[in-house]
Amino acid sequence: MKIKDIKSNLTLANILHYYGLKTDKNNRLNCPFHEDKTPSLQVYYKTQTAYCFSSNCKTHGKSIDVIDFVLHKENSTKAEAINKCKEILGYQEPNKKERYQKDLTREQFLSNMYQYFKNAVHNSKPAKAYLESRNLNFKKIEVGYNAGQFHHGKRKDETLINQCLDYGLLIDKNIVGRTGNKAYNVFGKWCICFALKNKDNEITSLYFRSTLDKKTAKHFYLKNRQGLYPNYPNPNTKKLILTESIIDASSLLQIKAITDTYSILACYGTNGLNDEILTAIKDLKQLEEIIFAFDNDSAGKEAISKYCKMLLEILPGIKLSVLEPINKDINETLQLHNDTIFIELLDKRVEYLSAEITEVSKSKTQTEPNNAVDFLSRKNLLKNLNIQIGKAGIVGEENSRLLLFMIIISYLNKSPLHALVQGSSGSGKTHLISRIADLMPQEDVLRFTRITESSLYNWGEFDLFQKIIIIEDLDGLKEDALYALREFISNQVLRSSVTIKDKKGNNKSSHKIVKGQFSSLSATTKGETYEDNMSRSFLIAVDESKTQTTKIINYQNQRNAGEIDPNETKRAVHFIQSLVRQLKVYEVINPYATQLHLPEKVHKIRRLNEMYQAVIKQVTFLNQHQRQLTKHNQLITEIEDIEQATEILFESIVLKVDELDGSLRQFFERLKKYVKNDNQDFILREVRQHLNSSKTQVFRYMQTLTELEYVKQIGGYSNKGITYKISYWDNYQKLRAEIKDYLMSQIETLKSSV
Repeated sequence: MKIKDIKSNLTLANILHYYGLKTDKNNRLNCPFHEDKTPSLQVYYKTQTAYCFSSNCKTHGKSIDVIDFVLHKENSTKAEAINKCKEILGYQEPNKKERYQKDLTREQFLSNMYQYFKNAVHNSKPAKAYLESRNLNFKKIEVGYNAGQFHHGKRKDETLINQCLDYGLLIDKNIVGRTGNKAYNVFGKWCICFALKNKDNEITSLYFRSTLDKKTAKHFYLKNRQGLYPNYPNPNTKKLILTESIIDASSLLQIKAITDTYSILACYGTNGLNDEILTAIKDLKQLEEIIFAFDNDSAGKEAISKYCKMLLEILPGIKLSVLEPINKDINETLQLHNDTIFIELLDKRVEYLSAEITEVSKSKTQTEPNNAVDFLSRKNLLKNLNIQIGKAGIVGEENSRLLLFMIIISYLNKSPLHALVQGSSGSGKTHLISRIADLMPQEDVLRFTRITESSLYNWGEFDLFQKIIIIEDLDGLKEDALYALREFISNQVLRSSVTIKDKKGNNKSSHKIVKGQFSSLSATTKGETYEDNMSRSFLIAVDESKTQTTKIINYQNQRNAGEIDPNETKRAVHFIQSLVRQLKVYEVINPYATQLHLPEKVHKIRRLNEMYQAVIKQVTFLNQHQRQLTKHNQLITEIEDIEQATEILFESIVLKVDELDGSLRQFFERLKKYVKNDNQDFILREVRQHLNSSKTQVFRYMQTLTELEYVKQIGGYSNKGITYKISYWDNYQKLRAEIKDYLMSQIETLKSSV
């Protein structure tokens, strides 16, 4: 059929009738191509065209005919729109008032019903709300909604009712309604609806998913189920994704980057890879790989193992892979992450190994964990995790890197933590926080070199919810930006009064809110300045010792010599990312909290005590697979968690006791080793040369030490060099030992009381 024939036989009246649309007395209707509160689409029956007068419409400025109308309504290509017009002509005779005719086949009848269900989505708030909660976009996928009203009122028709009874959309239970007429039960009422199709792309059955929050009766298929969702795969398919459910398949179908490369088929549950699906797979002569994207639970994994063995027998040599969702299933993962997460998961999919190969690999690596959950369930988790962090390319900094990891994963919890990593220029502080951020799921990480004064106020309300913010140079932020960041960290919300334009173009005030449940890592050379103004922020000093420098240089040399496998580093990074994705959000209860105290010498003890308790909770949170739950589903802290948290946080506690910040303390300890005794004086040039530090850095440190009366000037001249002497020799190591003994004795008391 040519385009000319379509336009001469298919009228706009037919099209509007097919889509369930009706014009008013002026031949106008609410435009279906955009949000329209007042009728803006004018229909011209004489010319069989329509025109939308709204500037918000994608068709504005051009007149559309029947083919254009279908093209925009179906959001399809012109070729697809032409085929749809042919389909409408085949299913509906012009000039007939009845929507359904007696001589319709099952496919034709279900196609008409499905079109009715699809139209219902646009006018149904419950359907839109449910789809939004599942992160499904009805404009990108084909989906309908059954409100159970298709046989009432003007739509009531004996032919329709009889066909619905035949195909199972209505159920006759011999009930008489209040009006005295016969009443029917509606199959799949208050459900979203998906179409199953045959080889000819005709609808042969329907699947309904309840929008009500019921533990039972969620899934409904029409009797005599047949067909595949979303359709039979393209004969030229090379890579096929199998999902456990139709909802999971529809989640992937709305991601164009996936549908451009992969075909998708839904199984009907863990036991739902039926003969029709197997036959469709066997008919794909160019098929190279099948990817299972089943649920991340024991039932899903058992089903994958069962079907992989079956497929290897049917299709010997086929490549079988497994995509493991981060959360429970594909759709739940889509709800909690961006679309890009699936591209990353597909890139990291794992090839399925047969049972024999798996057993051999297990016997060779009995001590190695099988997966992320197994790793999280093993003893000495923090020690093993620290080893993995080292394999990921973070050299040295054993305690600091573990503390930073604890801080950064707090973005998953209601009260996230923050860290200021302090060090001199070139000490590697930015590299450290960047590498720690690499260990997190990258869809959750936002990296900023610069933040402007108003930028934090301009994010969407939930754009910074459960995110990680990396600020590479905190010193470069202006005061207004710092103020916004401080408020955001303290209150987890920014509220601003802004000016916007209303529909008439007039200015009016509006209240804008940005909510932020995020953890952050920031690099700075002036940590003490910012720490005083930011609650829940840990000050962590970069290790600038000669030992750490030697470790870094050795690592760089080994890497350049090819002695370090870059693939092993990538595997470690990906593995730690999978660990983070396996963590579930829990509240933590610490029954020992009232028995824990910090040394009285600590500065700002109120703030540090809260941070100490927070780190204990983070350790418990990380050990969640090894901890018990209360009846309210809260994790219970154990003494082991307190011991590990104390070890991790010890350096930060010592920094709070010490009036010198981390970098300054390291410089002063190195200076004392150089000077050796009370009587020896020195000039700055000697210190620079011995410690191999820059002029500016040494001058700044000496200026601060002089102000704090740790060092004093004893003579010399500005042109020949000022002479200094250490005036206060504190016993830093003794102080550290005292604090350590105090904290550990507390823990021993707890152990003895249990």
